[in-house]
Amino acid sequence: MKEPDDDHGIDLLAMQSALARDPQPTYRMLLDGSPVLRVDGIGVIASSHASVEHILRSPDTFSSNFSSGLGDLKNRRPLIPLQTDPPAHRKYRKILDPLFAPQRMQAFEGPISSLVNELIDRFVDADEIDFAQQFSVPFPSQVFLTMLGLPLDELPRFVAMKDGVIRPDHVVGEPRGHAKTEAHQQATADSIYAYFENLLAERAGVRRDDLLSQIVDAEVDGERLSHEDILDICFLFLIAGLDTVSASLDCFFGYLGRNSEARRYVVDHPESTADVVEELLRWETPVMAVSRVATRGTELDGCPIAEGESVVVFIGAANVDDAELRGAGAVAFDRAINRHLAFGGGIHRCLGSHLARVELRVALREWHRRIPEYRVKPGVELEFTPGIRSLDSFPMLLGPTT
Repeated sequence: MKEPDDDHGIDLLAMQSALARDPQPTYRMLLDGSPVLRVDGIGVIASSHASVEHILRSPDTFSSNFSSGLGDLKNRRPLIPLQTDPPAHRKYRKILDPLFAPQRMQAFEGPISSLVNELIDRFVDADEIDFAQQFSVPFPSQVFLTMLGLPLDELPRFVAMKDGVIRPDHVVGEPRGHAKTEAHQQATADSIYAYFENLLAERAGVRRDDLLSQIVDAEVDGERLSHEDILDICFLFLIAGLDTVSASLDCFFGYLGRNSEARRYVVDHPESTADVVEELLRWETPVMAVSRVATRGTELDGCPIAEGESVVVFIGAANVDDAELRGAGAVAFDRAINRHLAFGGGIHRCLGSHLARVELRVALREWHRRIPEYRVKPGVELEFTPGIRSLDSFPMLLGPTT
């Protein structure tokens, strides 16, 4: 147990940098040291699988209704369903869950496969590419555009809106909190709402066979989503759904591009692609942590938590906790049981998890069918962004080693 004023000697900036570059040592430090502790400037950190799962499954005590864990996104209202708690959360999930059910998402496998191969066609004969710019960034945005029934030439606009909200500091070149960065992020957020306002106005007149029309018409037990609800859902889809799949691809291919034996396994065992995806989600956990706030005073693993205190839930650390999963500290693509928390847990488990799985499975399968040999460019240090481990640039060499 750590005393309330004990910061555990953690250098926050060093911790963020180390986490982005290579999370595993920090996860091990947390798990071996104090699975629940208080850190000045952050709040309470929970890292063991038991504590993380307890928090995720206790929305009455640990609320999501304050932060997305993605930073200050300038959203007008809580992001639906991410930042809502029961009972409102149940209403939203009851309406939305059927639209994102596994069978529905599996129906998109054909179009998703076509998108993957069209992207690969553009660079399959090249010797060197930027994997982030040429594949991991455009791919999920193209999937999103296809599902919404929008033309693919909207891609630059979607990427600009996503980056302008999630990483405005990268776009503007000034740190977060700087007036120029804040202004750009606010303007981008406003443009996202305006974009979807116009799109909803179009769908009000003419429905199409696309996801947005289905959301507009969705009704369960006489309940439907309001106009504002749909805007908030679309805002979340754009800033969360696109970036997390890109980050997952960056993490997956970063690992495989540095581990030739693992890459060869994926090439030689295409029937195991689903298992590979689950294991890399567990090991890499692209969204390393989420945030909660205590609705009342409580205690967790001997650590007192005050009402209103922030709790950072390190799902990445929980996923490598040996107390939950035997051999959790190593990658095993033939793992029989893999109850990871990469998509969260409890009632707030990621709404788009089934779609993300289809995207990731298809991407890995088609890529390794067509490009079995690749590697991170020698001498390159992959600079992952903190929080959500994505890459602005990923120099990759294609073809066998010469």
